[in-house]
Parts: sequence; structure tokens; C-alpha cells
Amino acid sequence: MTLPTISYLNEEGDLSPSCKHSISDEVLLKGYLTMVLTRTIDDRMIILQRQGAITFSLSSLGEEGCSVASAAALEPQDWMYPQYREVGVAFWRGFTPQQYIHQMFGNAEDLILGRQMPSHFGSRKLNVVTVSSPIATKIPHTAGCAYAMKLQKENAVAICYFGDGATSEGDFHVGLNFAAVRKAPAIFFCRNNGYAISTPTSRQFATDGIAPEGVGHGIKTYRVDGNDFFAIHEVVTEARKSCLQGEGPVFIEAMTYRMGAHSTSDDPSCYRSDAEVEKWKKKCPILRLRRYLEKKKLWDQEKEKKLLEEIKVEVEEAISVAKKTQKPSLETLFQDVYFEVSPKLQEQLEELERGR
Repeated sequence: MTLPTISYLNEEGDLSPSCKHSISDEVLLKGYLTMVLTRTIDDRMIILQRQGAITFSLSSLGEEGCSVASAAALEPQDWMYPQYREVGVAFWRGFTPQQYIHQMFGNAEDLILGRQMPSHFGSRKLNVVTVSSPIATKIPHTAGCAYAMKLQKENAVAICYFGDGATSEGDFHVGLNFAAVRKAPAIFFCRNNGYAISTPTSRQFATDGIAPEGVGHGIKTYRVDGNDFFAIHEVVTEARKSCLQGEGPVFIEAMTYRMGAHSTSDDPSCYRSDAEVEKWKKKCPILRLRRYLEKKKLWDQEKEKKLLEEIKVEVEEAISVAKKTQKPSLETLFQDVYFEVSPKLQEQLEELERGR
């Protein structure tokens, strides 16, 4: 089975006449700003990790369109279950650079008080569920959340983001099957970025990509150009509409590319060529949207320069604040585990304090 890839915006920023989907200038500009912010912060966090200021970092370099364009097509009441490359969805919803950088440092102002690795953001206020390290675990969670909202007749959907490697996990099939059987309003958004760490997609499955697996579960399925803001926005808009009409879940395979390393613990030069990366740089989602905006007289070099300067100032100030912020107190290790701190946990806390 071969599915076509929906694509409208080419590498030169020209929009195909076949695109009938309308996006306001305001949304396009916010989308561009959010993608640039995401990339800039990602770059800065990698430098901080190399300097030893933080312990770990992951980048969404080349994949920013997947998160930001999809978030732009959803509503605030919709629940988001991101993986670690979707910080763009949080920024779109109002998560600030300062909040994100506090999380990267795991300090006392981190919303989850340093109890997660860096790049494991989340916000209850924004309906963005905290990132979890184990791959694919959020797929069944998303199906359950969507089914609960269906039972409660809520006007909302749940979306789950994951990479191509997650489709090799059992949770993938369990979650999709449950949502399909219960006709839960869930959107399963797979970023097919070419690699599961160092394993290329050619060694992960025998099918033509991942989209046929969605079809196999009886789910409405799309394959879309993951670096095309217009195509992603259209597909997610249609997916949300379909879910709320009671037609069941939707599976989306976004064809993109991880231009950076898997993480700061990875060296991609060991398993792919520079020529391959260079080819994909021309398909960059930020570059394509910028060229479109420039042709529409909505953006120019002066605005670009001003934007980068403003982001740099905001990010550097946020880093300075985060560095000066204290670490969470020892007591926070034992909070939010049980309704009341058990005698055994209290004993462990006292032992830790004596050792300190």
C-alpha cells in the first residue's frame, strides 16, 4: 500500500494553487515566530550542555513545523501529549522561554521541581502533559484521555506526538486499536524523521512508511509533508473536525527529517552522511515559510534581524535568572507521591538531611 504525501508549499516558498486551505496572516506570523524561537532556544541549550551548565538536551532542528503548525490548528481545550521534540506546541500555547529554561536547569522554579530530565516540559495550565522518557507510553494515555472526553461529551480532542521508532513498541498498536474500537477523538501524530536514534526507517518496518499501519487499524490516515506549514495545518484541522463529528481517531504520518543529533549524547556522523543532511536543509520548514511570508510582503530582513535580537536578549536574561535560582529543596523529593508522607519516607528524608 502506497499513500500520497500531501504538500503545498515548495522549497522556494511558493504555495500550490491546489491548496484551498486558508490560514490568517496573524497565525502564519505567529507560527513563524514560534518556530524561530524554538530553534534558537534549542541551539542555546545545546551550548549550555556542552559548557556543563545543564546535563542534557534534545533538539527539534528541522522538525519545528510538525509541532507548531499542528498546535496552531488545535484549540486550547484540546489535550496535548508531546514527546521531547515538541516544545514548539508549548511555546505556541504560551509557555515562556523562562519557564522552559527553568525546566532545563531543574531548579526550584521548574514546574516539576527537577523531578524530570531536561527537555521534559509540561504545563497543566496549558493542557500539555509532561514529557515522559519511555517511548510510546503516551499513545495509550492519549487514547484513554480521548475516550474519557467522549464519555463526558466534551468538545475537545487529544493529540499524541511520537517518532517513527515508537511504532515498533507494543503501546503503539494497543493505543491505536483501543481508540479505533471506541471511536475516541484522538489524533496520533507520527514524526517520521528518518531515524530512531541511529536506526533508519528502512530497518524498522517493511511497509511503505508508517501510514499503512494506521489504515490497518481501521483509522482514517493521512501522510503529509512534515515541513510544510500549510499542509500540516490543513490535515490537523480536518482531523480535529473528523474526531469531533464522532468518526473516530485519525492517524497522521508527517514526513520530516531530524537535522540535528538525536540528543547531546549522540553523534549522527556515525550512521549518516553530511550529504544527506545538506539535502534536507533545503526543505527546512522555517526557511520555506519565511520565503512565503517575504513574497507576501509580510516579512523582510529588517524584521528578521529585530526578531533574532529580541529572542537573544530574552533567552540570555532567562538563562541568567535560571542560573541564580536555587535548586528544589530535599522535601520536594517526597511530595506528590502519596497523599501523606509515610513514616518510611519521613525516615529516609531525615537520613538524607543528616547526610547533607
